[in-house]
Amino acid sequence: MVSFTVRMQFAEGDREAVEAMLRHLAEGSRQEPGCVNYIAHFVVGEPATVLIYEQYVDEAAVDHHRNTAHFREHAVGGLYRQMLGRLKEDLEAVL
Repeated sequence: MVSFTVRMQFAEGDREAVEAMLRHLAEGSRQEPGCVNYIAHFVVGEPATVLIYEQYVDEAAVDHHRNTAHFREHAVGGLYRQMLGRLKEDLEAVL
């Protein structure tokens, strides 16, 4: 299992556009084979910060995700162009 979070900061005035891109990205991602969880959040108390929790069955599923049309459109062509900062944290499950 591959799990990680992605934290991104945006300008506060971009919240509505960011939310729309996140909805499209989450909808497409959840339908991918190998996607276990894809949950986007706005961080409470930090209205311009987004945290995405992602979980996939393996690295091949992550690679597939990064090569989908919805990822290219809404992440690379949308979120990445508007974000002011980004931090990815890889996770290790405690079983």
